[in-house]
Amino acid sequence: MSQTLVERAGEQISQSAREASRVTGAVADAITNGVDVAKRAAKHGGEAAEDFVNDSTRRIRRNPLLAIAATMVAGIAVGMLASFSRRRK
Repeated sequence: MSQTLVERAGEQISQSAREASRVTGAVADAITNGVDVAKRAAKHGGEAAEDFVNDSTRRIRRNPLLAIAATMVAGIAVGMLASFSRRRK
């Protein structure tokens, strides 16, 4: 009878070890996939930022007066919003 109990305990330990190994492998795969996704997202983000800078530079060179006017309007708008938010407090 004690032999059967020991065998059952051994089987249970063996099964738990196999299950832990399987779970560990699944977690490692999930982490690897997450890292790959993050790397791809960072690469695409960098490329998008570079495209934005290049496009902005090209537009400023084509229409410098429009760029100056847009910057001035944006500055005035930000100044008005800052002034308005200070008055509310």
